[in-house]
Formats: sequence, C-alpha cells, structure tokens
Amino acid sequence: MSKQASADSRMIQSFFQLVLISLLVIGSARWILDELKSNKSRIFNLYGFKQKPAVFVTKDDQLNESCNVFEGQWVWDNVSYPLYTEESCPYLVKQTTCQRNGRPDSSYQNWRWQPSECDLPRFDALKLLDVLRDKRLMFIGDSVQRSTFESMICMVQSVIPDNKKSFHRRSPMKIFKAEEYNVSIEYYWAPFIVESISDHATNHTVHKRLVNLDAIEKHSKSWEGVDVLVFESYVWWMHQPKINATCGDTSKVQEYNVTTAYKMALETWAKWLEKKINPVKQRVFFTSMSPTHLWSWEWNPGSDGTCYNELYPIDKPSYWGTGSNQDIMKIVGDVVNRVGDKVTLLNITQLSEYRKDGHTTVYGERRGKLLTKEQRADPKNYGDCIHWCLPGVPDTWNEILYAYLLRSHRNNNF
Repeated sequence: MSKQASADSRMIQSFFQLVLISLLVIGSARWILDELKSNKSRIFNLYGFKQKPAVFVTKDDQLNESCNVFEGQWVWDNVSYPLYTEESCPYLVKQTTCQRNGRPDSSYQNWRWQPSECDLPRFDALKLLDVLRDKRLMFIGDSVQRSTFESMICMVQSVIPDNKKSFHRRSPMKIFKAEEYNVSIEYYWAPFIVESISDHATNHTVHKRLVNLDAIEKHSKSWEGVDVLVFESYVWWMHQPKINATCGDTSKVQEYNVTTAYKMALETWAKWLEKKINPVKQRVFFTSMSPTHLWSWEWNPGSDGTCYNELYPIDKPSYWGTGSNQDIMKIVGDVVNRVGDKVTLLNITQLSEYRKDGHTTVYGERRGKLLTKEQRADPKNYGDCIHWCLPGVPDTWNEILYAYLLRSHRNNNF
C-alpha cells in the first residue's frame, strides 16, 4: 500500500472514531437531560437531589395589591363550595363537625366571600404545596386558630396520596406533613401568645387565668426559623373586664384591665418579632379577632336568642357587634403598623361579623364532650357562638392567606 493510501485510511479511521465519540457524548447528554426532567429520575434518587418544578402563577392568581380583600359581601355559591366535606377530611375534631353532630342544615357551607373590587384567586391545593415546598407553615393561637389549622390541612390533604402524608400530635403542637413537597403545616397552642398558666394544650385552666405579660421565650423557641407564621389571640382575653397577670417579677400578681394587659403582651410579641424575624426569608401574619355572636338582639332588635338556628349572614353594611372589641382592634392595628413590613395584618373581623349562621351552637363540644339531649334543648345557656363549623368561615380566612402567599411568591419576596 502506498504511503498516500495509508494516510487516507488513517484519516478515515480517525474520522469515524470522532463521529462515534460525538454520538456517544450526545446520547449520554440527552439521557442525562431526560433523567433530570423525570419525576422518577434515577439520578435524583441516587444522589438525593430534590426537583423543584416551576410554580406558574397565572393572571387569575394575581391579586391586585391596591384591592382591599377584606371589604365585600357574602354571595351564595353551592357549586364551588364547600371546598371539602367532613367525610373527606379525617383531621377534623368533634368540636367543628356540625353535620356529624346533628346540625340539620348545611347552607353555612355554601357562602363565598366576594371582595368589592377584585376576585380572590380560586384555591389550588397543588399550587399552595408548590409555593410552600421545603417550608413550614405554623398557626399559633387558641382553639379558633386550631380550627383554622384544621381547615387548611383539609383544603390541601385530598391531593396528597395516603402514603405521602402524616399527622402527629406533640403537645403543644399538631403537625401535618406532605412528604413529596417536604411541606409541614403545624399548629401551636398559645392562647395568649405570651406565656400563661393555660399553656398546656389539653390540661389548661379556663376561668382562673394568669398571664406573664413580658415572657415569651418558652413559646418562641418553637417559632424561630419557621417560614410562615400566622398568629391569633383574642377570645381568651375577654372572659372578664380584668385579668390577673405578672410583668417582671412572676411572684407579684396584679389585676390589669384586659386592654392594658393585651397591649403589653402584644408589645412583648412585637419586640421578639423585631429581633428574631428576617422578612426576606420569613412571612409573618397576624389574624384580627374572630367575632362572637352571643346575642341575637344585636342584628334582630327585640329578639332574645343567640346565634342558634340562624341560617343566613347578616345583611347590614358594616355591621359590628359587641363581640368584637374595638379597643383591642386599635391595639392590634397600632402594633402591627409599628412593626412595619415584618408582619401582615389579616383583617378578617368585619367579613366574619356578618356570619352569625356559621357557629357550632349546640352541634359542638363542651369541655371535651358532645352536648347531651337536654343541653341541646337549651341553646341560650349551652350554645357555642364563638367557634365555627367546618367546612365554613375559617376556610375563607385561609383563602385570603393563600392569596397573600401567591402574591409574595409572584413578587419574589418569599
């Protein structure tokens, strides 16, 4: 073979080797890319990587920042509501399952809150779980706040396979986890936010209340580092016009006006907030007071009942009953405004004022037990016009929270 032919042969051989290597590289690259796109990627499983698909916040999710979602009206909607049923959610406690407890009507489940100048985004459980991926959401407060927590997990749990979710009680907490999203939705019992002798989740005093107005450390160590915190505290303060409390010296108990004590407690909370919360990485919300509807004469002059057997919302513009303390409302507004961008006020009081029909009345629990037949026959003394049936009003509070979380996600603030 001539030297020229030998050179040509080596060149052709090198060319085919180069083509073969190129095809192998391209094939491997395509395989790796396909693996990275797959939800069941062997690469992710092998090395423990977590995939984070994009969250697509559409135009329908874009809550107008200039719109006040807390002004509006309740409209009848028996097509889209309720968002879940008692039967579909195994996490509801007997205190809120009014249908299961014998309530004959269900219309309280079919009212939708419609803001005056915008629409709330339709709740999407999968979208919320994506927004909360690798995060903790914690509700902090009393039994009304516990209902809000239960409402939230009922709103999301149906889209999660049974073997991918869990629920645990670890006093003073309840913890729901969506494993595939590494999302934790939690509840923390702290009826006064600050420390008190009522801080045990189940064994707590109702009537003999003693609050440590400047002590929060025992609670706050469980809140630090949580991504989304939702606080609430009201009803437990309102048992009497005065409350026993300490400030500084825990051995020195004094009697305070409730509004004075509430302000001191909220300022203690605000100091902790300013010191410990990073608004770049965390979101904090404070839910305003959940109204009570104890006396029917307030919306129906001349009557002498309670919220028992009420079937419709109050149809009076800007109705405000005696169950919502305006001095407390002002304190909340002042403290939240002073803290600034570290906390967002969820002003659910006015919209909830209209919902005299949504309470548990005689279809709930009293001291851990369902009411007897004799007690149910006496709603004036035994009816509960503080707590809410679920599904019901607290679902709307969570829809508003959802709208705020979507807006923060869209604006890359969270």
